[in-house]
Amino acid sequence: MVQNRFVGTWRLVSFELKDVNGKVSYPYGKDTIGYLMYTEDGYMSTVIMAARRLKFSSADFLGGSTQEKANAMETYISYCGSYEIKDKKVIHHVKASLFPNWVGTNQERFFEFTENYLLLTTPSFKVSDKRLTGYLIWEPCIKTILN
Repeated sequence: MVQNRFVGTWRLVSFELKDVNGKVSYPYGKDTIGYLMYTEDGYMSTVIMAARRLKFSSADFLGGSTQEKANAMETYISYCGSYEIKDKKVIHHVKASLFPNWVGTNQERFFEFTENYLLLTTPSFKVSDKRLTGYLIWEPCIKTILN
């Protein structure tokens, strides 16, 4: 069953955006940090962020200047919800998201499993008058049991 191959925690290896001419960009840098979790009962959660995010000048969780808050938003994305597998797509039914426009939407990803990786590809989308496609490579997190 395909769905069982998804179940577990995955670590982000690479996140690239490509435009229609094949030009590659890295929205959160080349050393992006990310995790993706799928549960047996059909739920998922993901978080992706730039490795070197600027800290707020205040330790107050709700503090921060307008610029600090904007920078935090531009260097981080997360969402969660349920998921289903249809054909060669995994469909994330978004229930909560840092980006409010995604709440209540379906985020479709084309998937491919290789021997060691899960490859997810987004449908093309528009950003600042450019058509982009996202390519995400994930590897399984292996928990080491210490004796």
